[in-house]
Amino acid sequence: MSIHPASPASRTADHPVDLVTDYFGRAIDALATWKDSLALELAELRRQEPLTIDRLDDLVEPEAQAVFDTIDLPVYGAGFIAALDFLADANSHLAWWQGPERAQLVLAAQSVNKEHIDYSELEWYRVPLATGQPHVAGPYVDYLCSDEYTITVAAPVHIDGEFVGAVALDLLIDRVERDLTPRLAAFGDDISIVNGVGRVLLSTSPARATGDTLRGDDLADFERFACPGMALDVLIAR
Repeated sequence: MSIHPASPASRTADHPVDLVTDYFGRAIDALATWKDSLALELAELRRQEPLTIDRLDDLVEPEAQAVFDTIDLPVYGAGFIAALDFLADANSHLAWWQGPERAQLVLAAQSVNKEHIDYSELEWYRVPLATGQPHVAGPYVDYLCSDEYTITVAAPVHIDGEFVGAVALDLLIDRVERDLTPRLAAFGDDISIVNGVGRVLLSTSPARATGDTLRGDDLADFERFACPGMALDVLIAR
């Protein structure tokens, strides 16, 4: 896998949208490269023998580990989420590595029925499956992996038009806040990043916290700017 780091985090921006788009765009661009190469590798492996959890993990691990080092973002976790019923020996599987030690995620202690985890309704799986496009999901409390407020960036993987899963990476909200809030504050003291349903990722205003929702009349006092290529908006107080 070849991932090219984006410009340094200190890069100046002319508008908050530029800052947000550049930041999350690094993840989207890297995953777009990875999904294409992984699709070719999975197709070849599947032609040779049935795809199992162990074979998938062996293929994904070095590429997931590379994500931590090659993207200019505070990546907490990375890996591949297999489509339901894609593998020969499991209904579902996350080939996933995370945390300071970049250790493999083991779900045995968290799920009695770990071979039958249904993540079909989770945003980071459902939206790439439905749209065929990368997606920035969250913020949400990730009870499956980190138990922290998390943003997951995911991109669908297809083999001959068949959805076979998604490559993804996790960013913890507290690290994203440390990266972006001081830089957003240079543009104003009431600027928020919200997702497609108006849920706040982060804000320069102490009046708004991660997870708050801004809808309807709440938006009257803001200018709203869409971030190209992702379901995120920047709200700037008028």
